[in-house]
Amino acid sequence: MKFQTGKALTELRQFVLIVVAVLAARVVIAEPYYVPSGSMEPTLAIGDDLITSKFAYGYSRYSMLFGWGPASETRLFQKLPERGDVIVFRLPRDPEQNYVKRVIGLPGDRLQVIGGRLWINDQQLPVREDGVGQMEYSDGNSMPLPRFIETLPNGKEHPIFKMRNDGPMNDTDVYVVPPGHLFMMGDNRDNSLDSRVAPEMGGVGYVPVENLVGRAEFILGSWDFPVTKQPIWTWLSGVRFNRFLSRIS
Repeated sequence: MKFQTGKALTELRQFVLIVVAVLAARVVIAEPYYVPSGSMEPTLAIGDDLITSKFAYGYSRYSMLFGWGPASETRLFQKLPERGDVIVFRLPRDPEQNYVKRVIGLPGDRLQVIGGRLWINDQQLPVREDGVGQMEYSDGNSMPLPRFIETLPNGKEHPIFKMRNDGPMNDTDVYVVPPGHLFMMGDNRDNSLDSRVAPEMGGVGYVPVENLVGRAEFILGSWDFPVTKQPIWTWLSGVRFNRFLSRIS
């Protein structure tokens, strides 16, 4: 009986150590996130599972599980993101929600959208055509959209979808990013409630650096979710093997 009890305690101790190691890794190193919307298409697709690096920008309470920890305007080992980084963050108006967008503006930047074209610090960003892509909806439908490559002031390039050049999202006032905050935008420019839209209007607004969770590094896996509405024997066809382990840029 003593032998069995000792063995059980050993196994329990090993199990607890494994759980602690996994939780510690999620806090310190990396954490997975699921993409439920198309606001970051064509970079991210609905159904992508992302791996984020938790150490890229240092640590805040939102690096912890469940957001436990004291509020602070700075982060432990803080490092500001670069323009063009794709980031998972806690929504300022509702920190229970995780969002993923691209960093476009840093503290002190002046941003404006004029006729669908983005300006940063009084300079219009270069854009070139990049064919046509398919914008997917959560119900499984899709539609073709013009695809472009936008170049940020630091030289980083990324794809965007753009279907129109008019409307309130495409002709904005000047945004001045406050200290300790970031300006986020979705790559699906006409289908993203981001920092262009005030929180009281359902948007994101400026994002405090405290709210950053981690930098999206690569796509762990991807699954076309609407295929589950089909017979179960067809579900395997929804796995997007070509997106597995794709680097996010």
